[in-house]
Amino acid sequence: MAAPAIARAATAATSPLTLGCTVTAAYPKAAKSAIQASPSAAAATRIGSRRLRARENTAMAAVSQALVEFANHFRQPAAPGIEVIDTPRYTVTLQPDYPIPGPNSIGWVRCRAAEADDVIREARAIVAPRRLGVNWILDPETRPADFADYLARHGVDFESEVAVMVLPIESVIDNPEVKGLQMHDAMADPVAFRNADAVNSEAFESPPRDGGALERRRANQLSAGNRRVLLATVDGEPAGSAGLTMFPPVAAIINGGAVRPKFRGRGVYRALLAARLEMAREAGVGGLAVWGGAMSAPILARLGFETVGWRRFYLDTSAVD
Repeated sequence: MAAPAIARAATAATSPLTLGCTVTAAYPKAAKSAIQASPSAAAATRIGSRRLRARENTAMAAVSQALVEFANHFRQPAAPGIEVIDTPRYTVTLQPDYPIPGPNSIGWVRCRAAEADDVIREARAIVAPRRLGVNWILDPETRPADFADYLARHGVDFESEVAVMVLPIESVIDNPEVKGLQMHDAMADPVAFRNADAVNSEAFESPPRDGGALERRRANQLSAGNRRVLLATVDGEPAGSAGLTMFPPVAAIINGGAVRPKFRGRGVYRALLAARLEMAREAGVGGLAVWGGAMSAPILARLGFETVGWRRFYLDTSAVD
């Protein structure tokens, strides 16, 4: 999306929020319940002791086993706008109003080798009526271990690998001042929400989303109650966006995090990350979890995130061909 297509947020976005505790003021406090968070916080044990890592501006706290387990084994629950078809052999997750591979996926494959071809055909039959591209997402516990070979025989090729990463809530991210930077609650206003999505489209070079689908997504996320979206502006112009999903008491999941090319290198990404860490801390969760791709993982590692696993993505466009 070309830069002129993004509306100036100063006239449409919600009132600016300052960084720190007041960032959370526009959102209801996350419920202090174990909603979809497993294992429980009581299972947490500390690995090592609080220590200072030789990483950029970050005091790295010890990583709890509960946070690691959450990051590696979290399963997206059904929610407004998110359909989950869970079977003993695989799980299909569909978000028709977010029609790109990734949010639309097939994962948690656990079957015998003799069943692999049937699993591929069955899962594709579920996706086909929606006419959506999906990612098959494989993890270290995928069975059979050579399931990727079965996908290849069905014309599904490897796309990318991401790192499963975590950051304990006690961590400190130095957040230098960015001149002209303001944070906005993108969930509170339809135009701000569209601006945040437009930032994502430009940053990731993806097609802009339909306006009706965007408003349904915003309504669904407000209804879910645990979603947060920030829009960062610099001198009133949309510069970055970032999401967060709360799953107290164990963790909050970072969703996205994008900065328009013209604003990169100024500290906007770091500011969005620091804001989300503070929001998660205020919600009483134990840390942040994220899947870091080729662009974001090195940045996140410099800021103190630990890699605790991996996911491999295989693109399947059979439903849209």
